[in-house]
Amino acid sequence: MRRPGGALLSLALAQAALVATGWARSAGAAPAAPAARFEAPEPGSYELPPIDRVGPHALLGATGAREPLLGLARGELALVSFVYLHCGEACPLATALLQRLDRELARDPRLAARVELVTVSFDPRRDTPEKLRELRDRLAPQGRWRFLTAPDEAALRPVLADFGQDAVWIPGEPNAPDALRHVLKVFVVDASGAVRQIYSTGFLDSRLVLADLRTLLPIAP
Repeated sequence: MRRPGGALLSLALAQAALVATGWARSAGAAPAAPAARFEAPEPGSYELPPIDRVGPHALLGATGAREPLLGLARGELALVSFVYLHCGEACPLATALLQRLDRELARDPRLAARVELVTVSFDPRRDTPEKLRELRDRLAPQGRWRFLTAPDEAALRPVLADFGQDAVWIPGEPNAPDALRHVLKVFVVDASGAVRQIYSTGFLDSRLVLADLRTLLPIAP
């Protein structure tokens, strides 16, 4: 299905400006959606067949306990986003999308009951469960939104490989932190582990994501 990439890229850049001030937002204050420049497709008017598949993985939750990355029941979907807390560009943009979706899902209890948001850190050295718990508390989720990290990079590596999510460490300048070079991706995964959609910078719009979720839910395993 063709989508208006130019308009969506402009929309994504506008969203990036909303989060340029950093990760910390007050409780309940999701970034406002920019004015619509396109019409999202009608849910159910198109198909999203499986494009990949991921296996089961366990990581550390915000309490430090091991949790399944995808703890889905039949007929549920997850949106999975990989970020790290020292990222100042793409990662806040992805988190802003999930925060907006969290608020919009809260207004649709039937949909919210079947969708889980999952934020996974690229950076287990610095993004400890305590740091992710602080992020969760700042974002104040209104629905099912879990925050995961790994005990170490070795435990994270097979997860990234399974999702096809790149992440390359770039040494920082003297007295500056190291950075991770990665392509921003947000994955829609069903209960069977099938990847049904992948969003990148040009497609991070909550209206489009909600249309995709409503398209998939009647047929999600």
